[in-house]
Amino acid sequence: METTTLTIPVLQLYVFILAGFVGYLVITKVPALLHTPLMSATNAISGISLVGSLVAAGGGQGALATVLGFLAVTAATVNVVGGFMITDRMLKMFKRQERK
Repeated sequence: METTTLTIPVLQLYVFILAGFVGYLVITKVPALLHTPLMSATNAISGISLVGSLVAAGGGQGALATVLGFLAVTAATVNVVGGFMITDRMLKMFKRQERK
């Protein structure tokens, strides 16, 4: 009897699709009141990935690793700065307007 096994790329594709679907369902169920704290937590995680990408860029493991590390540093920096800008904008929505 032959058993069929999934190859690694097909299994990775299934995991990627499932993770995307679960992530979409989780994010759509978050109430609006929790978006600002979640953005702050996401910024912290992005900061950790920024540190990791700095290590990858400066590790001296060859030209390809340095280029990919630089791209990772750029993407993580854009993600952190954009996240802080969005969080700041959201927090401004909750401030009371000063009376004249």
